[in-house]
Amino acid sequence: MPYMYPDEADKIKQIVEAARQIIIIQADNPDADSLGSALALEHILSDLGKEPVMYCGVDMPGYLRYMPGWDRVQRDMPPKFDASIIVDASTMTLLEKLVAAGYQNQLSAKPCIVFDHHAIVDHPVPFATLTINDASRASAGELLYILAGQLNWAMSASAQTCLMSSILGDTQGLTNQLTSAQTYKIMAQMVEAGVDRPKLEELRRAYSKMPPEIFRYKGDLISRTAFAGDGRIATVTIPQTEINQFSPLYNPAPLIQNDMLQTTGVQLAIVIKQYNDGKVTAAIRSNSDAPVAGKLAEHFGGGGHAFASGFKVTDGRPADKLRAEAIGLAVELLDEAI
Repeated sequence: MPYMYPDEADKIKQIVEAARQIIIIQADNPDADSLGSALALEHILSDLGKEPVMYCGVDMPGYLRYMPGWDRVQRDMPPKFDASIIVDASTMTLLEKLVAAGYQNQLSAKPCIVFDHHAIVDHPVPFATLTINDASRASAGELLYILAGQLNWAMSASAQTCLMSSILGDTQGLTNQLTSAQTYKIMAQMVEAGVDRPKLEELRRAYSKMPPEIFRYKGDLISRTAFAGDGRIATVTIPQTEINQFSPLYNPAPLIQNDMLQTTGVQLAIVIKQYNDGKVTAAIRSNSDAPVAGKLAEHFGGGGHAFASGFKVTDGRPADKLRAEAIGLAVELLDEAI
């Protein structure tokens, strides 16, 4: 594997070697990539003799709890630490809980490393000492695997299992366009190192099972899904009441979006959440023939990848108008992509 990020690797080594307690931070929308990366770093840093602490501003969703160690993620930051590492995010837009809790000044006073792979980023982390954001990587976990190897950090089978979960999460099981030839090589190396992928998949499937009320709710979301742009765009809006009732059990966006994209003719799936305080968020996913998700999110101040992105609007515009605007722009982007 060619040596990459030489200057950054030296700086990372200096920061980590000088630190004892290191905070590992996930964004306010944790997923398999962020949690897998955080857990892997916890293993790696512990083996280096450090004292890692994992932080996230929200609880880990149920579907991620197949990863051993998820319950060590804390919602409170310790009063003293020597450095921080943010994984799978490089925008303050996804760290609002951290800011609201008053932790930004505390973090600004210490070295901070950011590991990310999102091509489109708005409002970058202002207190980052070092940011590595490589959009050519399938996941933050893939980036960490490469960096750990180049820093000669030992990666136990447990750490590599977490990194495999990270890669499988963002590549949707190695099925989307984020997957590269190097991704497959890294997966093979992990299997050779002792990672049991069938067992990992068995655990993931067990925790992805939905309770009966979620099964019925999924049917409701399907019945409410609207199609636009000659059937190329599928959308559904989720109000605050449903967010409160169902999100603790299963995130509505991943619950429905794969089914949207499996519908004949659909290229783009948009799940909109409408909050009582006026905030509107959108999770955007697209099929391999429509690499427009990132550009669509960027229009609304969001970001992500060509095939997976999201945005948040807090200026009070109603969800129905934002939905109409998103559909209009999506049609233009899809037409241009032909």
